[in-house]
Amino acid sequence: MSRRHLMLALLGCAAVLALPARAQPQERAFPANSKRGKMTPSYFPELLIDDKVRRMSPAGRIFNQENLIETAGALRGKNLPVRYTEDANGNIDRLWLLTPEEAKRK
Repeated sequence: MSRRHLMLALLGCAAVLALPARAQPQERAFPANSKRGKMTPSYFPELLIDDKVRRMSPAGRIFNQENLIETAGALRGKNLPVRYTEDANGNIDRLWLLTPEEAKRK
């Protein structure tokens, strides 16, 4: 077996072994100072949270239900359950879109 075939076989085995670890859902831990609300996307950098106009901070990050960073332009929906934190100026610096299971929890 050539060295190339051996490397491809090892990479394939590593990929297969990594699948079960990635497939397990992980519970997200939110900061203690995070707040809950219902968000409706608006014209960036503004958001409507609990029917109040709020602003995203310049370095604000939005995390989707898979905990991946989402762009503000890709957000769709109305009254989306979220958790968020604020910076020193009162702007939203981190925002998490909640899964249905997370939204049910207090």
